[in-house]
Amino acid sequence: MLFHMRSEESDGVLLIAHGTVTDLGNLTAFLTEIRRGRPPTSEMIQEMTRRYETIGGSPLIRITEGQARALADVLHMPVLLGMRFGEVRLSDAFLRAAALKLHRLVILPVAPYSVELYMSEAQRAYSRLKSEGHSVGFELLQVEPWGTHEQLIEAHRQSILAHLGGQIPENTRVILTAHSLPLRILEAGDTYAEQVQDSASALKRALGRPIELAFQNQGEAQNEWLGPGLWETLACVAAQGVEQVVIVPIGFLSEHVETLYDLDNEAQEQATGLGLTLRRVPALNVHPRLIGAMADLVRESFRRADSLSASSGST
Repeated sequence: MLFHMRSEESDGVLLIAHGTVTDLGNLTAFLTEIRRGRPPTSEMIQEMTRRYETIGGSPLIRITEGQARALADVLHMPVLLGMRFGEVRLSDAFLRAAALKLHRLVILPVAPYSVELYMSEAQRAYSRLKSEGHSVGFELLQVEPWGTHEQLIEAHRQSILAHLGGQIPENTRVILTAHSLPLRILEAGDTYAEQVQDSASALKRALGRPIELAFQNQGEAQNEWLGPGLWETLACVAAQGVEQVVIVPIGFLSEHVETLYDLDNEAQEQATGLGLTLRRVPALNVHPRLIGAMADLVRESFRRADSLSASSGST
C-alpha cells in the first residue's frame, strides 16, 4: 500500500504496524505466524474468532492506512504500509519501494517502545528479498524510540481531556495500559518496560494527576509476564474506594482487537463486577499531534543520515 505517490521522490517512509486479518479464514495462519510456527489450538482459534466477531472485525489496517495518508500529506513524500504479521506484508512494501526507485526509506514503527524490534523485522525481510535475487538497493533508516516525544505526550493529554469534557473528575483514577511481555525478554536486555514507564511518567507530569500503569494481554501461563496486570490494577483501585477509572491505551496507537475487545468488553465487565465505572479514551488513530510526532521522527532520521553522509564525505 502506497500513499502520496510522486515519481520524482527519492526518499520515502515505511510505516510498520503489528498486523491483523480482515478475513477470518486467514486467522489460523495469522496465529501460527505470531506464534513463530506453533499452530494454535482449536480452542484458541474459536476464542479469537469470537473476539473478532464481537467487535465486528479489526479496523487496524484501515486506521493505519489513514495514518500513512495523513503522514504523506504532511511530509509530501511516499509513505508505504507494511505489517509484521498478517495480510499486509513487509516484503510487498519493499518491492513497491524498489519499483518507485527510492534511495532511502525510513522505517517508522507504530510502536514507540519497540523500535529496535520492528527495525530488526524490517531488516530481516529486506535481507530475505536480497537473498532471493530481488533488486532492492535502497538504504533503510531508523527512527529513535519515541514514547516520550513531546507531540505524542501532548496528543495523549489532549485526547484524555477531550474525552472527559476538559478535566479529570474527582475520585477518578487514570490507568494507562500497554501490552505485557514475557519477563525473559526483558531480562535479556529489552528496554521496553523502562520506555513505557518513562512515557507514563511524562504523561503524569503533563496531566498533573496521579496515574496507574498496567499491562494487558499477559500470555501463556508457563511464562512470567510483565505486570501489574490490568485486572490486578482494577481490583487495587476499587479497594482504595475509587469510583471511576479512565483507561488510556498508551501502548496502542490504533484501535484493534486489544482495545475494542480486551478493554471495551473484558475490562469493562471486570470493572462492573468491582463496582467501578469505566471510561475508555480512544486510541490516538490519526490525531494531528500523533501525525506531527511521526513527521518529526522522519525528518530527524533524514537529518541524521545527511549529517553522517556529510561527515563521511569530508574525511
